[in-house]
Amino acid sequence: MQAIEVLREKRDASKAGRTVSGIVKSIETLEGGGFLVRRPFPKAAFSEFDPFLLLDEMGPMEVSPGQAKGAPDHPHRGFETVTYLLAGDMEHKDSQGHAGRLRAGDVQWMTAGSGVIHSEMPSREFMREGGRMHGFQLWVNLPQRDKMMKPRYQEISNSQIPKATSADGLVNVSVIAGEAMGRKSAIETRTPIIYLHYRIGPGGVTAQEVPDAYQAFAYVVEGDGLFGAEGEHAGDGQMVMFAQDGGEVKIENPSDAKATLEVLLIAGVPLNEPIARYGPFVMNTNDEIREAIEDYQLGRMGEISS
Repeated sequence: MQAIEVLREKRDASKAGRTVSGIVKSIETLEGGGFLVRRPFPKAAFSEFDPFLLLDEMGPMEVSPGQAKGAPDHPHRGFETVTYLLAGDMEHKDSQGHAGRLRAGDVQWMTAGSGVIHSEMPSREFMREGGRMHGFQLWVNLPQRDKMMKPRYQEISNSQIPKATSADGLVNVSVIAGEAMGRKSAIETRTPIIYLHYRIGPGGVTAQEVPDAYQAFAYVVEGDGLFGAEGEHAGDGQMVMFAQDGGEVKIENPSDAKATLEVLLIAGVPLNEPIARYGPFVMNTNDEIREAIEDYQLGRMGEISS
């Protein structure tokens, strides 16, 4: 009988959903050509959240004409970068001959693989006219088997990103990767990933199913909300880490809130592999890092044509 009671308690706990294991404050730092970002990780006390290596929030900021900054030519090897633009206008080029443009709501999922040099710069129009800039870049580690794969891009315009609204109209979601409210992303990921942008009005609640094997976190883009089974409070610029102790991730915007709660919910299957990282290179051993540096210095990753 006692064993049955214990089993029943565990099942009841899983129904309540995941609890919050920690809340991380972002730091401010300069990136690229000198633009300010908010970064919950990596930092001195918190280096990665397997399989994720970095999350940067660019802005939001109002940029004066001629003052926009970007990230000039720089290399990557061994991981993926996911750029999600909420406002602004960016152009990019790479050493594989690829070029494109990101506007508000667009996503670029770049698999650097064996190595690529690319640039991410404000468009000529945005540089000339200025305006609001706001976006995110997420770094996703690649499993050892894929670290030297051929680089590739997946570019999804805002109109192609699946979106859904709850029956009560209080919750909207953009499905960048994974599945939510019956809508499924078209992006192919090398490891299973969930990347959702929720906008939750006052009184709105979402309970997103996340498989037990996934590590999950939320980043508060704007507003204040309640997170996890116990309703932990977190606000603008904070990262909420969830324990792997139940399927659903609950996010609520209290009914007395004055504004919409915007949250990124991101989850993925941990790789549980050794990590060696040096700036824009993330491999499994220090020897592989030295090889990446040498390949870059000797021009083996190519160059961006003008």
